[in-house]
Amino acid sequence: MSRKVIMAAVSIILVVGVVIGVVAIADHSYDQYRLSPHSKAVTNFCSFTYHQESCLKTLSSVNSSDPKAFTAKAILAAEKAVKKFYDYSDSLIVQVKNDVATKMALDDCKDMMNYAIDSLQASYSDIGDSELHSINDERINDLRTWLSAVIAYQQSCLDGFEHDISMKDTVQKGMIDASELTGNALTIVTKLSDILSRFDIHFNVPNSRELLSVEKNGIPSWFAGKDRHLLARIDNNNLKPNVVVAKDGSGQFKTIGAALAAAPKKSNVRYVIYIKAGIYNEYITVDKEHTNILMYGDGPRKTIVTGRKAVENGGGITTWQTATFSAIGNGFIAKSMGFENTAGPEQLQAVALRVQSDKSAFFNCRIDAHQNTLYNQANRQFFRNCVISGTVDFIFGDSATVIQNSLIIVRRPMDDQFNTVTAQGKAFVDENTGIVIQNCRIVPEQNLFPDRFKIPTYLGRPWKKFSTTVVMESTLGDFIRPEGWIPFSGHDKGSSSNLDNLYYAEYNNHGPGANLHARVDWKGYHKMNRMTATKFTVQLFLLSRENWLPLTGIPFTNALRF
Repeated sequence: MSRKVIMAAVSIILVVGVVIGVVAIADHSYDQYRLSPHSKAVTNFCSFTYHQESCLKTLSSVNSSDPKAFTAKAILAAEKAVKKFYDYSDSLIVQVKNDVATKMALDDCKDMMNYAIDSLQASYSDIGDSELHSINDERINDLRTWLSAVIAYQQSCLDGFEHDISMKDTVQKGMIDASELTGNALTIVTKLSDILSRFDIHFNVPNSRELLSVEKNGIPSWFAGKDRHLLARIDNNNLKPNVVVAKDGSGQFKTIGAALAAAPKKSNVRYVIYIKAGIYNEYITVDKEHTNILMYGDGPRKTIVTGRKAVENGGGITTWQTATFSAIGNGFIAKSMGFENTAGPEQLQAVALRVQSDKSAFFNCRIDAHQNTLYNQANRQFFRNCVISGTVDFIFGDSATVIQNSLIIVRRPMDDQFNTVTAQGKAFVDENTGIVIQNCRIVPEQNLFPDRFKIPTYLGRPWKKFSTTVVMESTLGDFIRPEGWIPFSGHDKGSSSNLDNLYYAEYNNHGPGANLHARVDWKGYHKMNRMTATKFTVQLFLLSRENWLPLTGIPFTNALRF
């Protein structure tokens, strides 16, 4: 065959190929153009998610083209998947009945999934009770908070299996549907404004009152009469408790646990428990049924709740079970109290205070331990005028937490350890969680001071892939290492991708440890400007449709100080 004939044949093949390709593209475009309203809606929703296959499978079954129905279905599907995993965990418990540590971790998982189901049900109910066009940033943040909490609970479940990697892999595989569908629901809620704009639906943002600063227990002038009265009552000097706890028998109860057991459940109003001075050697859980509990004492060095459970000495217990005091029920407030775990640094993880209560607040409190002192596990939390002390990862968790005007004391660890103030646990990009430290002092304790340059101290390390921590307008002692932050070693937590995806930032700090010249050069580390720092203020970071923080009666700074 001549060379010319071969060239001609090849040319014909190429032309035909191009024509077929054009026709195929045209047909595909035409098919897209002819998509039904339902199919377009599914495509619009799922195009934003990170797990599109599971999203398409979930939303294609919706018998409607109403955006509200798709949003609700995404949340409902996540709830169904979490319930399925909850049932699956029973079969795993049967398999490991003779392994105490692993069985305990699986029991923890069941508890976490119960909390996750509650958060999903709250989210589903909220979507059902609202019109999408009336949803604003505050309502979106409520939904993101509850869905982020579901992810935090899933991660807490997995964290219990560090001793048994094989079982951790099994649990992670069993949880994959729940994880993906929760992530899809969270992304849909996060991107809801963009999604709805494709339906030509736009948020009607109402004129909202500014969340005012309440610096000296001042009360915003726009508060209604009964709310102003409530704030006045919550001041310790004027507060009339519902019950009194006293070790000497001068109150209605001798123990905090007994007083809490007698408290009303699912209360919509504050129930006030006054705890007189004394050391209360009790393990306290304010469970999810006990909402809007307020506890106050005679001072953080006078009214103290103490314990000494630790991972190392607890017969296989998990970190979260070591907590001396656990606040779960929403709306919890503590004032003028101390929470401590006296297990030494050699006992490893030993939590003094664990908090998953949404819209919880702590004022004039001490939280003292060594490793893992304060477990900010989930939801929105606020700390003001507190003292928090510890060694390794001593402020950790996956909540949206702001700590203001507080003293953060770094203690002496074991000789072979280093100190990390924070270890934030954001595991999914669309969570609205992080630790914000504003107008605080970070200092060494007296026992550490002589060796403060010998034993390294860092502001934090990334516990999870999207770890988020901001330190702003604070005073940093000279013992903070020049690089400021350190990777999290082990199980790929210190990988370069994590260092790219995290968000660590500093703004307008002062003191000898605040020099930014030699800070880490990670892609995820930022020297913030004022505009960016504003996003991490109380007003924007702890956003809610209710001005919940003023109602706690606790002073707070709403914006940046300078």
